[in-house]
Amino acid sequence: MIVNDVISALEEYAPTAYAEDFDNVGLLVGDKTAEVSGILVTLDTLEETLDEAIKQNCNLIVSFHPIIFKGLKKITGKSYVERVVLKAIKNDIAIYAIHTALDNSFEGVNHQICEEIGLVNRQILVPQPHTIKKLVAHVPQTHIDQVRAALFEAGAGSIGNYDDCSFNIEGEGTFKANDNANPTLGEIGKLHTEKEIQLHLTYAKHIESKVLKALFKAHPYEEVAYELTTLENKNQQIGIGMVGELPEAQSAEDFLLQLKEIFQLKVIRHSKLIDKNIKKVAVLGGSGAFAIGNAKAMNAEIYMTADLKYHDFYQAENQIILADIGHYESEQYTKNLLHSYLTKKFRNFAVVLSQKSTNPIQYS
Repeated sequence: MIVNDVISALEEYAPTAYAEDFDNVGLLVGDKTAEVSGILVTLDTLEETLDEAIKQNCNLIVSFHPIIFKGLKKITGKSYVERVVLKAIKNDIAIYAIHTALDNSFEGVNHQICEEIGLVNRQILVPQPHTIKKLVAHVPQTHIDQVRAALFEAGAGSIGNYDDCSFNIEGEGTFKANDNANPTLGEIGKLHTEKEIQLHLTYAKHIESKVLKALFKAHPYEEVAYELTTLENKNQQIGIGMVGELPEAQSAEDFLLQLKEIFQLKVIRHSKLIDKNIKKVAVLGGSGAFAIGNAKAMNAEIYMTADLKYHDFYQAENQIILADIGHYESEQYTKNLLHSYLTKKFRNFAVVLSQKSTNPIQYS
């Protein structure tokens, strides 16, 4: 097995096409064609993480956070980032970061938080825009079944809980082949009219190359007439944060105590408690101040996230409880999620869960 095999598996789970624009995901260090001796799964990649990988005979680190976030102009070992990169290269260790690609996955970071809390009836808190594409292709009636089936096989035509969805309009196409053409139908230099179907399908943007490859392979024409558009429709399967419900409503005090136990917290920073039981809960692992408005719009009684600043808490306005449990604490179970996925994907291969705590914040 090579590094690229692991990358392909991770891309199936959390396509990097849905990572945020500011992020730096994917293979950050290493050769994707290198043979893999073992995989170490971690939240952060630090020097001690590399030591652990070496000890465990792992030459691929799958990390949630990217060690290289901003551009490096020099690699001299002056910073911890440079030292990690140097050490990884020296020991032939590849580093892959998944970060916001997993944040935006329906079964990613926030799914795991919901699992830990026990939330049901889950929805995406902030759906990612422009993730649904539309293909319109003109296909001769004689070949519509084979072209449509090929596109379905490539993953096009899935809408929510429905597969093989398409819309078909009968019509006539006209074309005249020039001297350089090799027409499947019609003759060079003569106007040809063909009964065609205008085929409409939607697809997820990360499979566009696969969909187009299927179209070109199955379509009989030398030149395929098609259109691609990006839709404004919201995709409820891709986005950051989640909203769910507790099986039974409980007091705010009891729920906060439950959070402390689940996430092993010494303290929770929160806004003023509202006089209402907690039933609907919004969560977002990592820095989540930007989604306070979304949590309020979804009528959540509490929003659990991290990295809230002083003035962020004023946005509660007695409508919602804002609870900051800490950045590391909110994402601590992410490495377990990745480890579980990779272990199931590669059952006869060494996938090691890092035992190191990479939390840079200490409490006294």
